[in-house]
Amino acid sequence: MGATDDDEADERRGWPRGLVGIGGALEPDTLLEAYRAGIFPWSSVPEITWWSPDPRVVFDLDRWRPQRSVARSVRRAGWTFSCDRDFTGVMRGCAEPTPKRSETWIGEDFIRAYSELHRRGYAHSVEVWEGAHLVGGIYGVAIGGFFGGESMFHRRTDASKAALAYLVTRLKVLGYQLLDAQARNPHLMRLGATAIPRQEYLRRLRRAIRHPTGDWPRS
Repeated sequence: MGATDDDEADERRGWPRGLVGIGGALEPDTLLEAYRAGIFPWSSVPEITWWSPDPRVVFDLDRWRPQRSVARSVRRAGWTFSCDRDFTGVMRGCAEPTPKRSETWIGEDFIRAYSELHRRGYAHSVEVWEGAHLVGGIYGVAIGGFFGGESMFHRRTDASKAALAYLVTRLKVLGYQLLDAQARNPHLMRLGATAIPRQEYLRRLRRAIRHPTGDWPRS
């Protein structure tokens, strides 16, 4: 995919491709306006950055299938699933350092802002439980038939993949049309994500946010 005029202008200014703004605040209304425009925040150190990558990465709700090993892991470990039972716990799980990364972009300002979106009904989580222990999860923003996946985590092998599989199932049942995975990286592509041009993504987004869906179950 060739660069757009906006991307080429950004590169001349020394901006990374896909970066559309710097600064502002993580206010809930600002976040909702950004998502409706195909923009999302990423890191606030030292300032909030706002992104609209080209290409954009999505999971095709009709075609995507989980890896076979995930179902075996669920059965073997006896994992159970819930929705919106521990939204903040999922965010804090996503913010935890791992052996491969010493820090993440999810700071306390992100946790406060997205927890408020959750309180207003615009952000949701899927939790994976091993007994009483939270071992994986995923969270994101929902507007109409659009779900913007923000981050996922695991404390057991395959638990984040299981959370994604459960999320896809729930979204299909509720009538969602678009599952956004934001920016391309090798991990997402191995999970079965698809890269599409930004203009196509924006067309899908405009349709999806106007599409009515069922209510999220709380468990």
